[in-house]
Amino acid sequence: MRRAKDYLLLYLKGISMGGADVIPGVSGGTVAFISGIYEELINSIKSIDISAFRLLLSFQIAAFWKKINGNFLICVLAGIVTSLLSLSRLMTYLLEFHPIEIWSFFFGLILVSSPLILRDIKKWNTGTVLSFVIGIVIAYLITILSPTETPTNYLFIFFCGALAICAMILPGISGAFILLLIGKYEYMITALIEFNIPVILVFVTGCFLGLLGFSHFLSWVLEHYRFPTLAVLAGFMIGSLNKVWPWKEVVAFRLNHEGVQVPAFDKSVWPARYLEVTGQDPHIFYAILFAAAGIFLVVAIEKTAAYLKSKN
Repeated sequence: MRRAKDYLLLYLKGISMGGADVIPGVSGGTVAFISGIYEELINSIKSIDISAFRLLLSFQIAAFWKKINGNFLICVLAGIVTSLLSLSRLMTYLLEFHPIEIWSFFFGLILVSSPLILRDIKKWNTGTVLSFVIGIVIAYLITILSPTETPTNYLFIFFCGALAICAMILPGISGAFILLLIGKYEYMITALIEFNIPVILVFVTGCFLGLLGFSHFLSWVLEHYRFPTLAVLAGFMIGSLNKVWPWKEVVAFRLNHEGVQVPAFDKSVWPARYLEVTGQDPHIFYAILFAAAGIFLVVAIEKTAAYLKSKN
């Protein structure tokens, strides 16, 4: 039986997931995994099926709410929505004016998260090792793909929502980065900031239906192929580190919707190269400090979760 403080904690975890999903390169699924709610989240979403809708249509509200783990879902979802609506401007500001610090923080967060997942793998074999390597390779290849231009009609926005949400619930694969690759990240951030209701509703509908379908697949593979799946997810995290590396060299530009030239494609470089090509201070001390803060946060969350579990 969860208490009021447990639901408040779930809400805060939802806020953290939403904040991560706003940033290209960081996955809300990563936050869900390191905060200990990943599998409950997947299974709760999966429970929204035909039988659940039958309960709802027959006005068995209490049974419907219990079946879908409604209290859990509404707290996490409320946190995510709060974060998406309130942190869009903040994250845009931080990425523009403090990119090294924010990327370093998430680099540390993701770096320490992968070993925590690998720790849960009790049996290693060739298939598990191969799954880990495949996860690294897939995630890395995604990070080096170049963004493209795509249409803005409602059908494509619906598709973007379905695709992005699948990435968002995979640790290490960023839904925001997927949107960036298909040319819709800035478009959706602008829609959120300007409260473009039609676009937001179409996108959210795509997210909802995509999430329902993909959650069944994730739940099934975690149940039947748990260790290889955990290895793939941990590999996703390691492979995605290239995207959150703090020092980047822009190699291509594009015009945004306002006709302003903005970076379109970059590559990771060492701090010395960053100083050479940009003339800007690489802030190595702050990068290390914020990466350490990310590592500390994950360890603190993990230790706190273990302590609370021992008390129940």
